[in-house]
Amino acid sequence: GSPPDADGHMAVLSRLTTLARRALVALGMCVFASGFSTAQPVGNSSENALKVAFIYNFMAFTEWPADVGDTLNLCVAGPDSLGSALDVLQGKVAAGRTLALHRKSLNESLNKCQVVFITPSAMGQLPRLLDSLVDSPTLTIADSPGALSRGVALNMNVVNNKVTFEANLRAVRNARLGLSSKLLRLATGVLP
Repeated sequence: GSPPDADGHMAVLSRLTTLARRALVALGMCVFASGFSTAQPVGNSSENALKVAFIYNFMAFTEWPADVGDTLNLCVAGPDSLGSALDVLQGKVAAGRTLALHRKSLNESLNKCQVVFITPSAMGQLPRLLDSLVDSPTLTIADSPGALSRGVALNMNVVNNKVTFEANLRAVRNARLGLSSKLLRLATGVLP
């Protein structure tokens, strides 16, 4: 037969991108040893589980400076929007480091955190939170519209009942971190 046209190539690329996203989620989900299926429609508990899988993969596919040490402190800034779904990360290993989960009120220090998940209800404090992390190797993650353009490194979105993410490379570089090209290929948007 004849070679596929441009639309055919785009369809193949779209299928490959979907398969790659599923592989990334599956990689994170294998940590949980649960029967959760990524094919489920996104509901509150499955959405939270998917976001936790993304957070795990963000940590696993981040290039950390050697001086970070053997523990990654994952701090939740503000009232926890993911609830008990995050608890499965306690004690897991990502990027060769043991994860320690800490829930912080908005007035607590984040200076010992290598990863900060900024909850939607904490977005009003975002400038102050980001200022407190300047010059520290801290990966900032959110799941709020507009967070990326406001200086967060990685932001999750729900689009067409699927969890997606976008990356802010300037924020990543400013934190003296790197993101794996495997992770960046799966981002739906990347700010240089």
